[in-house]
Amino acid sequence: MKSVHTLAAPPEADFLDEIVSCIRAKKPVRRDLPDGGRLHIDRPLPFLCVHVADDDDEPVARAIAQANASYLVTANRTALQPLIETIAPVLKEMFGAFLLLDVGELEHDTPPSEDAPFLPAFDVRVWSTPDAATAADVFSTAVGRSKARFRRPLVQKQQKPPADAIARMARQSGCSAISVRFAPVYRQPDGTFYPELREILVAMMFDAALQAFASFIERHQSLTVSTHRALGRKAIVDAVTRVDRAIDEVAQSFDFLLTVTPINAEAAFDAFKAGGYRTEPVFLYRPLTVQIETAKRKLFAISFDHMEDPLLYNLYREKQQELDLQLSLIASRHTPRFVEFGRAIYGPVETQLLTEATTILQDLSDARSKTQELAPPDMDGLAVARQAADMIETYRKQYSSFDARIELRDDLPSGLMVSGNRLLISTDTSMDPHRVEPLLSHEIGVHLLTYFNGSAQGLRLFRSGLSGYEGMQEGLAVFAEYLSGGMTTERLRLIAGRVVGCAAMLDGASFAETFAILNRDHDFPEALAFNLVLRLYRGGRLAKDAIYLRGLLELLAHLGSGGALEPFWMGKIASSHFNVMEELASRGLLRQPVVRPLFLETAAGKHGMACARQGMRPIDMLQPRGE
Repeated sequence: MKSVHTLAAPPEADFLDEIVSCIRAKKPVRRDLPDGGRLHIDRPLPFLCVHVADDDDEPVARAIAQANASYLVTANRTALQPLIETIAPVLKEMFGAFLLLDVGELEHDTPPSEDAPFLPAFDVRVWSTPDAATAADVFSTAVGRSKARFRRPLVQKQQKPPADAIARMARQSGCSAISVRFAPVYRQPDGTFYPELREILVAMMFDAALQAFASFIERHQSLTVSTHRALGRKAIVDAVTRVDRAIDEVAQSFDFLLTVTPINAEAAFDAFKAGGYRTEPVFLYRPLTVQIETAKRKLFAISFDHMEDPLLYNLYREKQQELDLQLSLIASRHTPRFVEFGRAIYGPVETQLLTEATTILQDLSDARSKTQELAPPDMDGLAVARQAADMIETYRKQYSSFDARIELRDDLPSGLMVSGNRLLISTDTSMDPHRVEPLLSHEIGVHLLTYFNGSAQGLRLFRSGLSGYEGMQEGLAVFAEYLSGGMTTERLRLIAGRVVGCAAMLDGASFAETFAILNRDHDFPEALAFNLVLRLYRGGRLAKDAIYLRGLLELLAHLGSGGALEPFWMGKIASSHFNVMEELASRGLLRQPVVRPLFLETAAGKHGMACARQGMRPIDMLQPRGE
């Protein structure tokens, strides 16, 4: 039985006048009500989602209402009427029409019997005023087509409203209304929840509500919206900011790549060479700077309550799960579990990906340039650092907060890497001068640029990276090398070789066996093959390096089908988040990139983009040295 709530006094006139003043001034409204309810209007819109019940009685209906950009939740029906009769006429005057969506739960669900051969549908009942019938039909259709899993919804139109008060208020306020009631299928017979089903219901009903609002707006020509998702929130509540800061604090407590990168690469190669390329090298690592159990306690102590926005809620839950896996991974260095945690984060080497990599190596087996063998590289780490400083300064002229730091390190293998806002350059670096600018475009023009663009979004999640972002990041970075004229035969072979080596490593090959595959079967020079295999076996076998070619293939497919690049510069995101970024941008929660890659503005970059949009494979990206 639902609890009895003592009715509080209705809002006072001054309180109502203040709300009206904010709405007319197009200012956000977020007011707590005396009964523990809340009125939230992040911008004037021609709709309001209402939920009337005690806080603990109908949690899913309450969450659906609170997911909206404009909502009123209360347990006080006495206070509801003056609020509706005050707000509705003002918004109807502004937009020419106004829709009230009343969301609640039915008293009971009819659970399936234990011997039922299938799970029965659950009730969803919809009533509307005549002038909202089309919007109600859109809502019903959207719910009916949803992939609810476990229990499908059975939508029924009702002739009478579930609450006479809502119909009466709609008539008195001169607005349209829809009432929705659904069975509490997320609740088990003993009162406990199915958490996954709860999240599915909220997302399903919320999206259907946005579609109904968009239909109502289009019918009444109240305003112009590009997509129903653009009607979502444009304001970030404090609960989101708290979660963002807490997640970032855990993410910044450890440096994942530095933790799994050996500090004795040169000595290990000398020992491997002395052993005839047959002995397993011994790698040394930095001691952990984070106490894993403490970090995990902090991670799972983060409360996701009151976030209200389902989309942001899902992004942070995904990141929480990814950080958990990363912490488990670094805690299992030097153990057999390490490779499995790596596989969980980065995935296996798919058959199609391995086929593409093998084909690249076969096609380039006779075309491999001997330039590197005939003319040793002559740019050391210090010279690379000077050129990197010049590029960073150019970006800083675009955006004064592009505050990247350069560190020369003697504890890294030859090459460059980015950690946060730092570009780390090994003192052992020796590089072909023609490769320097493309590689800096990779590290600075993609990794650092998306870090600072993500920082400018206000939420730190977009600079530290959404879950699974690394694949698309590396695909973009490799593509940047091509747009900068640096996709040489050697570079493409290296990227393909990483996939072939990763597949062998995951299949159980030893370090020496994988080295032999790359050195003997695919003609990689000893030092290059060793560094390649070192990356694969660091920490205890890390399945990361297949993501470069995988991400590049995803990006080329995206561009070939007419996809835009702009959302990928807003922060560090995965390909699966492309639509998420578009929605957040349409809602005004994301700003356009504050700094854009230099290589996009060059003649070579524009030509490369045009070629990519016509469709290409990685091998089509090969360029003569120095172009």
